[in-house]
Amino acid sequence: MTKRTKATYHLISLGCPKNLVDSESMAELLNREGMAPVEAPEDAEFLIVNTCGFLQAARDEAIGVLTDLASEKMAWQKLIAAGCMTERHRQEIVATVPGIDGLLGTRRWMDIMDVIRQADQGRQTIPYTHFPEVQTVGQDEKGTHRAAIQGGSAYLKIADGCRRACAYCTIPLIKGTLVSRPKEKILDDARALADMGVQEIILIAQDVTDYGHDIHMKDGLTTLLENVIKVVPNVPWIRLLYTFPGFVTRPLMELMAAESQIVPYLDMPLQHADPRILKAMHRPSQLENVRETLLTIRQQIPEVALRTTFIVGYPGEDDAAFENLVQFTREMQFDHMGAFTYSFEKGAPAEPLGDPISENLKTERLETLMQVQAEISFARNQQFIGKVLDILVEGVDKENKISIGRSYRDAPEIDGLVIIEDIAPVGELVPVQINSALTHDLVGNLFEQKTK
Repeated sequence: MTKRTKATYHLISLGCPKNLVDSESMAELLNREGMAPVEAPEDAEFLIVNTCGFLQAARDEAIGVLTDLASEKMAWQKLIAAGCMTERHRQEIVATVPGIDGLLGTRRWMDIMDVIRQADQGRQTIPYTHFPEVQTVGQDEKGTHRAAIQGGSAYLKIADGCRRACAYCTIPLIKGTLVSRPKEKILDDARALADMGVQEIILIAQDVTDYGHDIHMKDGLTTLLENVIKVVPNVPWIRLLYTFPGFVTRPLMELMAAESQIVPYLDMPLQHADPRILKAMHRPSQLENVRETLLTIRQQIPEVALRTTFIVGYPGEDDAAFENLVQFTREMQFDHMGAFTYSFEKGAPAEPLGDPISENLKTERLETLMQVQAEISFARNQQFIGKVLDILVEGVDKENKISIGRSYRDAPEIDGLVIIEDIAPVGELVPVQINSALTHDLVGNLFEQKTK
């Protein structure tokens, strides 16, 4: 039975952690205005979906979620679509989702209450749309924290938008160019997270290594990190997501090597390893420079865990180009790797290239590449057998007497896990001795128990 309560909302966040931060900031604004979150959509006056629009699969998911909510919503409920998909595909949402009441673009997420008020004016024949003509994501954050807490970890957004021109990507079209947050606001948010007892702060942006470029900071990320570790000395882990090839500077490497708070982990999406394909992607194509950067990182930070992402099936990728990618993967021995088949996007710079490679061939290449990486991941995991690692505990299964967590080598949701064959405190860092290795995960016991 539904509980018809005014000034309530149910917010669904789709897509990446950067989107999750926007969702949390919108929720903060709603709560400030006296609205209350509810767990069940049928109990909410306002149903809000913060959509992802990066790839077709993400847009299909968003349409599915919106359509399901629309089919079940009562006459007194209002359905609002926000986020990245609405920025470029608003007409598709209006045409596909019957009963949509409001739309809000990702560049003006901070105007969520304006859309709520307009949608609350009674039944409308057409949805209220809020898309002011702005070039970038707004910087008037209205005093919200630009962070999202997940257990013992928190994502902290340091910038939005992107000034890169990668041919396959529509993020600059969706978000606009780079907008760095003022350092003082980031530090205030970091202090607040530390006060809440967060054990890990993850600095996120489309490209964290580009932080400060728009506000004329030289090596802005290094400067920011130097300040963050000073204001939150009791937060054990500070992690970076995501870095750009060629922009991990020597001072940044030296800082990571010197400061134990900054976990030795770098996610550098390389996207491919064939110079011709990289050039077509508008990515750094001097592979020797990339190799030198990765080798220097490993020399400067011996315990570093390196993660990357590749796209297979990009237009023009022949057998030789794919083989170059496979050989580079074997050569560089990444700790973690994500890979995806190329997704054709209208409006992206690569649109004129079409999508000539068959889905079957894309899938075959993806499976081949992931099998190569699985062998590498297993071998690298085996190197940790017998070692003691600090593990951030994220969950407990008391019935089976196991806990689940992550080491410094693993970012949330995208990397491996550590299975602890003991009960451990959720949200805390505990020492675990590694006893065995799986393809992507590690298994161990609490170190204290092993030494008693």
